[in-house]
Amino acid sequence: MKNAHAKQRENGEDKYRVLLVDDHPILCEGLTQRINGEPDLEVCGQAHDVHTALDAVEKLQPHIAIVDIALGDGNGVELLKDLKVRYPHLPALVLSMHDEALYAGAKGYVMKQEDPDVLLRAIRQVLGGQVYLSEKVKNGIVNRLGGNLPEGEITSLVKQLSDRELQVFQLIGDGYATHEIADRLHLSMKTVASHRENIKKKLNLTAGEELVRFAIHWQRYRGATQELTALAPSQEKLKAPKTRPPKPKSR
Repeated sequence: MKNAHAKQRENGEDKYRVLLVDDHPILCEGLTQRINGEPDLEVCGQAHDVHTALDAVEKLQPHIAIVDIALGDGNGVELLKDLKVRYPHLPALVLSMHDEALYAGAKGYVMKQEDPDVLLRAIRQVLGGQVYLSEKVKNGIVNRLGGNLPEGEITSLVKQLSDRELQVFQLIGDGYATHEIADRLHLSMKTVASHRENIKKKLNLTAGEELVRFAIHWQRYRGATQELTALAPSQEKLKAPKTRPPKPKSR
């Protein structure tokens, strides 16, 4: 599957096709009306479960899929994983009540409680090949990382780690187990376990589960915000995709 801009140029289309995957029909209808009111976007279809979503992607060839994680007949996270394997060039934007979706590896995250304009901005930014995290999602990650600690204090805590501890911490956040970290860093399991204990102390954590959760969220937040900082255009430029598609050719 080609990227959105290439497919538009090839097919002479003037609108991006958006697939909505949500098991709340009323919400889907409202989003459809809002998105179809935009000059460069159109909803090409709706799916209310995992099976119909996969079928719709195959038949409708959307440029982007907007996915709710909480689907009635299956796990929306698993759907995202399936889409990534079957259609690696199809970007997915998560629209959810919760930020647990950060585990799924989608290209964007917007909370359902946010203004519709935030969703439109996210759609265009993800279509442009960028990552989008809404402010509510970013704030939620920061709060889950360190309770009521401000972002600056969380960063200060992580900066206390030595270079080796930071390597271990980042690998924990990437999902590696102790023996895998030992293999990758050419260390003994005992040494890695010792580093884990030191990291917990420096980050004011008490349990291994807390360390894993902290590391995962830190990696997701750090990676997404770095990409946003490097790639995100100004707010004025977010009103439309970076490259406007040509008008359909007359026949």
